[in-house]
Amino acid sequence: MGRLRAVEPASAFEIESSPDLRPASDPGDPPRRRAARPSIIVEFVRLIMVALFALGGWEVAHDAAPDHTGALVLGIALGCGIGYVLGGAFGRSTVTAVSEVERELRRLPAADILGSAIGLVMGLLLAVLVSIPIFHLPPAAAYPSVAFIYLTSAYASARIGRSKSEDLFALFGVKPRAAGFRRGEITVLDSSAIMDGRIHPLVEMGFLGGTLLVPREVLDELQTIADSSDPLLRSRGRKALDLLLTLKRDPAVDLILVEEPAVAGEAVDARLVRLCRERGGVLLTNDAALAKLAEALEVPARTIHALADALRTPILPGERLSLRLTRRGRERGQAVGYTEDGTMMVVEEAGHRVGETVPVAITNVIQTSTGQMAFGKVLPEDAS
Repeated sequence: MGRLRAVEPASAFEIESSPDLRPASDPGDPPRRRAARPSIIVEFVRLIMVALFALGGWEVAHDAAPDHTGALVLGIALGCGIGYVLGGAFGRSTVTAVSEVERELRRLPAADILGSAIGLVMGLLLAVLVSIPIFHLPPAAAYPSVAFIYLTSAYASARIGRSKSEDLFALFGVKPRAAGFRRGEITVLDSSAIMDGRIHPLVEMGFLGGTLLVPREVLDELQTIADSSDPLLRSRGRKALDLLLTLKRDPAVDLILVEEPAVAGEAVDARLVRLCRERGGVLLTNDAALAKLAEALEVPARTIHALADALRTPILPGERLSLRLTRRGRERGQAVGYTEDGTMMVVEEAGHRVGETVPVAITNVIQTSTGQMAFGKVLPEDAS
């Protein structure tokens, strides 16, 4: 479990990532230590390759000239050189392969991994039973057949175990979704969603839960806004930081700061989308452009505005209501008011009645990127 604490009045934060979500190369380690981890693996593989090729060179030289010491030394030296070169290349390939496997396993939910493992074991047991009578065949036909049965059974059983992991755990009374194991239980927060301020009510009502990830770049944006010279921006930034503290103390969610090093020249939006793809998470944002980018890259994205619009009472042309006009509109003669659920309504020929509550008939409703917007006209007083 990470820790989040306020350091300054401006609500600066210090959050430590949980061990299961920290990157393989921990950014908190000194640079030498981070660089030493892959180099140790490479050198270890290189040492093994040098020993093997040195032994092979000695064998070749001994077979060619068993009594010639110079030939034995030359064979060992050539074997060491070849092993050193090939060992370095093979070691680097091994480090890359291990990193890719680790990254893929990190993206998979724990329930899927365990379900695949159970399916794999069951498939191998089934293959053992099926292959027993096949060994009575001639070896030329038995061994290829047994190998095919083992590979096919292991692969098919692992895939079935992964796809049926939820039903498998349900037999033992375990609910992976409730435990936060399933895909989609990880949510990556954008600065616009945090500054919106409605995340905590969503958590309290059960619409949002699981693990919430906040990249370091998003936290830096919020701290910059909290230190702004504009009083309004500074107030919103500090409220956003206070919201993170509230979420950190809420037992319904696990708020974690992701401090993985970003790719050089990578924008914050691209970083958020990449983090969602790597962790198998969902992006929560109020930025329409970012949501479109995530959709184009096949990354699931949710917006608080869309949820709010879905929960609003639908407004249809022809309906009548009483509306308080709060300000003038962009065009001449227009006035703007808001319904009880927050829908913006533009009223024609009502600019001179700002501050009054007037009867309005809805003439048109349009859908925008931030929600619904309605247009109407003022009704005569006797029509109300």
